[in-house]
Order: sequence, then structure tokens, then C-alpha cells
Amino acid sequence: MFTQTMTEGVGRRLLAGRRMSALANLLTGPHGVDRYTELVEPTWTRGDARAKVVAVRRQTPRSVTLTLEPNAAFAGFRAGQHINLSVEINGRRRTRCYSPANAERSHHLELTIGRHDGGLVSTYLCDHAYPGMVLGLDSVGGDFVLPEQLPQRILLVSGGSGITPVLSMLRTLRAQAFTGEVVFVHYARHAEEACYRAELAELAAAPGVRVLHGYTRGTGGELDGYFASAHLDAAFGGAQPDAVFVCGPSALVDAVRQHCPDAVSESFVPPTFAVPAEATGGTVTFTGSGVEVTDDGRPLLAQAEAAGLAPESGCRMGICHSCSRLKTRGAVRNLITGTVSAADCEDIQICVTAPVGDVVIDL
Repeated sequence: MFTQTMTEGVGRRLLAGRRMSALANLLTGPHGVDRYTELVEPTWTRGDARAKVVAVRRQTPRSVTLTLEPNAAFAGFRAGQHINLSVEINGRRRTRCYSPANAERSHHLELTIGRHDGGLVSTYLCDHAYPGMVLGLDSVGGDFVLPEQLPQRILLVSGGSGITPVLSMLRTLRAQAFTGEVVFVHYARHAEEACYRAELAELAAAPGVRVLHGYTRGTGGELDGYFASAHLDAAFGGAQPDAVFVCGPSALVDAVRQHCPDAVSESFVPPTFAVPAEATGGTVTFTGSGVEVTDDGRPLLAQAEAAGLAPESGCRMGICHSCSRLKTRGAVRNLITGTVSAADCEDIQICVTAPVGDVVIDL
């Protein structure tokens, strides 16, 4: 009886809270209460997930590690998933995908961002991130996650900044007091570019955890060269792991999958897709801007930018979905899968989609 009464009381308070929130939004319309509270503190928002940078570390010459304090609108993530991180650069909001390195259910987020030559967001954050900076968080996603039923022997492989999602898995396993065997293999060009070396050394001293480093352009690691069958043997002494997770450059992912076909993989390297040799010559109409262009065969995002438009975009590889727009009419081809869709009024990712004839986009 007491439990039922308590539950009913909590339900009434939640309902009252929702009504008060709705009333506050009505009274502060048309912008809503968030537009006013954020003037006092940018992370005081109910609807928009944001985070304040509370610490900045530069572990290596080519990376920056940010500790973020998310607001209550952020719903959390599973180890291995990625988050769309938004930052304003020169007055324009830029979005990229990054995977947290911390364990699940932590109070803070930890992102280690590797500098990519020519990368706008990674270079900006490596050079200019500071405590107090406020960043946007959106669209947690990805199926690069540990299974509900954990296997006994797990191999985690990473290269470069791909270390973050598999480190999150390792930290989560440790927090859950996992009793199986975990081998963590990490590749970097040189020892000084290998993130988390000190922590991994500590983790390697724990029962059931082994850590192996491979430096592809230097010496001092336990492994020589790139991933090969000898590295797999070194990890488990000739035995086969029950599950393999790999994140890093495409070459590393391909090498691991060659020896472990069932490996679960993640790679944030832009995909290579074949742009049609000949354009369809159709008309691409951007209705929101009143602009029409003749199809030149490139992805719709590239054609929009060439026409002087500035649609919001992020990863440019079909992961973050920040460039999704409504196609009201026409056929398009997904350049990654080759799938052609002619349905009216559907959302498409314009970074990896090309027209097939006349197309009308709400942009």
C-alpha cells in the first residue's frame, strides 16, 4: 500500500512538472523557456543537450582530450556508441561524430579527438578548446556495442583516435567487474602518439586484462608492423577470441576482418563511393532557397554548396545525419549502398545521395 501511494505521489509530481514546463514555454513563447535560461547559463536547457568543457588535456602532439559536463537533457550512451558533437566555428555550427572514452553511466563525458590533416573541427578543437567552452550534443547512435550476453574472451583492437569506443568498452567491463579475459591491442605511428599509455599500463596489471601496443613507424611496442596473424596469436596464445571489436582506419579494420570475419567494426573514415561517370542532366530544385541547378553527378550536398548554399552538415560520410533533408519529389541514389529510392516526401542524407533525374529538395 505504501509503495502504491508513493508511486502515485511521484506520478502526480512528474505530471505537475510537465504542466509547469508547458506553461512556462507558453508564457515565454514563441521561443520557449530555454531561449531565456540559456542567456544566464548556456547549458540550462531542457530540450537541447549541451555540455560544458570542464577540463582540457593534450596527451599527445596530435590529440586533445576533453572532459565534458552534460546537462540534464543528455540521455546517456552505451559503450562504443558515437555522439554528434557541435561547435560554432566562424559563426557557423559544425557537427562531427565522436565516441566517448569513458565508461557507461559516468557523470562526465570524455572525448579524445585526434587531429586530422585538413580536418576543420578536429584542428579547431585541438588548437582552441578551453575550459568553459559549451558544445552541442545530439543523436547518440551506432550499433558498435557490447552484446547483452558477454563472451568470455574479448579482443579489442584500435588504431589512432579509434581508441575511444573500445576504451569505453574496456572501462565499462572493468566497472561491471567482468570476470572473462580481455586483450586490448592498440596501434599508433609512434609511442608518443599513443593515447592513454599510462592508464592502459595500469589496466594491464589487473587480472584478466592484457594490453599490446604496435607502433607502425617506430619501435618499443610488443607488436611489429601492422595487424597480422602473428598479432592475433600474440593476443591469445594461439587460441581464438569469442568476440572481436575493432575501430580505426579502414586498412586496420580490413586486416582484422580478414583474420576474424565475424569482427564487429567501426570506422569514421569517409567512405569511398563511385560517383556516376555521367551526370543525369536533371534539374535539382532547392525549394527553400529558390535555387535550381543542373545535376552534375556529385552528392546533393556538394551541388548545394557549389550553388552558394550552406546547408548544415557534419561527418560527410552518412553517419551523423545532420545533413538530412526532405526530398519532396524525384529519385535519388545512395552512393554507399547503390540503392535507388523514388518515394515522395522522404528524408535523405544529402552528403551521400546523388540525383537520378529531376529532384526537389526542401533546402
